[in-house]
Amino acid sequence: MREYLLTLFVSAAVTYLLTGAVRRFAIAAGAMPEIRARDVHKEPTPRLGGMAMFGGLCAGLLIARHLPGMEVVFTDSTDVQALLSGCALICLLGVIDDKWGVDAIIKLLGQALAAGVMVWQGIVILWLPIPGHGTYSLSPTQGAILTIAVVVITINAVNFVDGLDGLAAGMVCIAGLAFFAYAYRLWFGYGIDGAAAPTMFTALLIGVCAGFLPHNLHPARIFMGDSGSMLIGLMLAAAAITLTGRLDPEVISAQSGSETFATHKLVPVYIPLVLPFAVLIVPFLDLVMAVTRRGWAGQSPFAADKGHLHHRLLEIGHSHSRAVLIMYFWSGLIASFTVLISVRPDRRPIVYAGLGFMALGLIVLLLPWFRPNAPRWLYAVVPPRYRGRGRNRDADADPEGAPDSGDSVEQPWPGRESATRPVAGSGSRAQRGRL
Repeated sequence: MREYLLTLFVSAAVTYLLTGAVRRFAIAAGAMPEIRARDVHKEPTPRLGGMAMFGGLCAGLLIARHLPGMEVVFTDSTDVQALLSGCALICLLGVIDDKWGVDAIIKLLGQALAAGVMVWQGIVILWLPIPGHGTYSLSPTQGAILTIAVVVITINAVNFVDGLDGLAAGMVCIAGLAFFAYAYRLWFGYGIDGAAAPTMFTALLIGVCAGFLPHNLHPARIFMGDSGSMLIGLMLAAAAITLTGRLDPEVISAQSGSETFATHKLVPVYIPLVLPFAVLIVPFLDLVMAVTRRGWAGQSPFAADKGHLHHRLLEIGHSHSRAVLIMYFWSGLIASFTVLISVRPDRRPIVYAGLGFMALGLIVLLLPWFRPNAPRWLYAVVPPRYRGRGRNRDADADPEGAPDSGDSVEQPWPGRESATRPVAGSGSRAQRGRL
């Protein structure tokens, strides 16, 4: 475990230190696109954060190469070379897109090319263990097609969810933690050599995301851009493929009793699309909804809009930070629930706990529509919209007679006469032009 923690720390530290330099380079290079209609930030912000993340990845790999117990990943397979080649291509494509813009079809072809390079160098799904039926071996063509499809879908799922400060990096970091927990258990619990590579890949993924997050939290000083979102999407896909598509149930059958039992026991990690969809269910759901919404409207699936899940959270009244935390909560809940349900023999308490947390998440999700009349003695600890109405609320107005900043000045409160509501243009603030 110490080797993986050291690799994680080095990749995080290098990413953190490089991000400041990359930010200055992006400003000097003019990689600061104008505000678009779908953007939620107010000022042009430099991109190219993926360059710092790629530097953190390279530093982590360099350290891991010399750590005892991890050299097996470098000597027994070409997974590291395949990952590095694919990441270099996808990061280069993202840098070009962040600076000059790339057509959606060309970008899709570039993603497929990066995935194809990884397939050519050995990261490919070899078989699918089917519960109750054993192992189904894939032909080279079937494995290549399925691998490229998984990589491209995962990249775009992460790219689509990258719409709020810190959202994509945080959600992928949570997904990486879930993958790392399961891969580490297979590597050291069952002694499966094939789990060594995904364990290291997920440690590197967690490191680059954690190192970039301090610069990317709201208000973000730099965006990862497509160079970063596609990079971490490809790393997550590579970890999933090396974890799920190349493990043979026969390796575990000696410890678990039979191949059928082993397949059932590890079904969440054996079927290549189950675990990735579970830990990234929120981005994948957003991807499916976006493609369906745009197709129904007669638009291209790659057309930009403001209908993503994070945009909807903002529309119903959540703040930027709360919307991001809600997305973190649901991703973490589903990812941890999936991993725990697959490793614990007694699963009923986990199910009950998961249902309880889901209920809690729904309550938090609906908070903007819930405006109770809080007692006066709670005014100091509750937001303005939960305070009383009428004279109590008027007493909370500022000395100049303007309403609290958290309330709208355009709409009357329910149950009150609109004539008693201050209107835009009145008061000394309006006279100074501060509407």
